[in-house]
Amino acid sequence: MKNENDDLLNLFSQLANDDYCYLTTTGRKSRHPHEIEIWFGIQGNWLYLLSGGGDESDWVKNLRANPNVTVRIAKHTFTGVAQIVSEEKGARLARHMLAGKYQNWKEGQSLSDWGRTALVVGIELRR
Repeated sequence: MKNENDDLLNLFSQLANDDYCYLTTTGRKSRHPHEIEIWFGIQGNWLYLLSGGGDESDWVKNLRANPNVTVRIAKHTFTGVAQIVSEEKGARLARHMLAGKYQNWKEGQSLSDWGRTALVVGIELRR
């Protein structure tokens, strides 16, 4: 018998090909919601983002102050808790996934500056 987790993972797999997701953070000063459109990758129930602006991006500053976020992909909205991915294996996976999706990167090629140096953010998604 299928469980709810399997259904959710199947949904994530289907949504992985969408071009953009919409990330909503809480403003660290205003406490108001802030939504951005951003490229993403999904592996299991983890959504990955790359911040070309590193720690200086407002959305990164916001999620550092409050890691509880909302992510919308197509008509589906999920909650999650964001974190900076510092572990090398996880960061490499995210970099390769997003560079492959958006820059046609292939194994054996060099990553672009963005793919190599952007700050990696992971969000564990929940329904």
